[in-house]
Amino acid sequence: MATLVTTGYPNRTHAATPGIWTPAYSLWQREIVRFYRQKARVVGVIASPLLFWLVLGSGFAHSFSSGAAGTAGASNHYFGFFFPGSVVMIVLFTAIFSMMSLIQDRNEGFLLSVLAAPVSRSSIVLGKVLGGATLAAIQGILFLIFAPLVGVHPDLAAIALSVLTIVLISFELTALGFAIAWPMDSTQAFHAVVNLILIPLWLLSGSLFPASGASGWMRILMLLNPLTYGVDMLRHALFPLAETRFSLPMNMGVTLGFCIVAFAASWAIVNRRSAKPAA
Repeated sequence: MATLVTTGYPNRTHAATPGIWTPAYSLWQREIVRFYRQKARVVGVIASPLLFWLVLGSGFAHSFSSGAAGTAGASNHYFGFFFPGSVVMIVLFTAIFSMMSLIQDRNEGFLLSVLAAPVSRSSIVLGKVLGGATLAAIQGILFLIFAPLVGVHPDLAAIALSVLTIVLISFELTALGFAIAWPMDSTQAFHAVVNLILIPLWLLSGSLFPASGASGWMRILMLLNPLTYGVDMLRHALFPLAETRFSLPMNMGVTLGFCIVAFAASWAIVNRRSAKPAA
């Protein structure tokens, strides 16, 4: 309910609309609380990528050889190469489930009440994206505790770069998921688009296999994939002596640029659809 604020003159009042940050903080807090109340969801987000990492790592342990996974004091094994991809997988899964709640909010009427409130549409985008990105980043950072299992013992600089990378990847994937989920009315349609866009985005990011071993057309797709640069930056942070495909400034620049583009797309979609005249 809007608060009536006096203007200093008799019989003159106006409805005070909240700024951007207060509604955004409320939506952010709601995402955090709702996620951690669903214990099965928390376990599933961590357990699925962990199981995937263990199964694939064990399966390819003796058939994979790449300098991309090499580190000082650690052999070239698939467990090490696939570890950054597993972190990004956790971030991707969390972002997907977080933005699926956007569709549930619409179907339950909560989103309609938020849209009817005197708040900026930008605060809706900011709150939902920051909430999902925070959850994704926390889950991804927690997965770093398994890094010693692949011979990684990062120093403070490497940990800081890893955390920064995970935060940026979380933000870009959540913003992209928001842009996809906003126009949709069913979770089934969202799943179909996720399988068509987000999962291939991860598969062609260098998480599962290095670009050097892929065919020519696939290397081009991996080069055009913005998530490739985030995975490469995370691999550089965890394996500083390993040979990475791109330089750190290039990885950082592309990842930051994609964060801005994905968030701008989410903002534009919300404002475009909200600005349609009533029939």
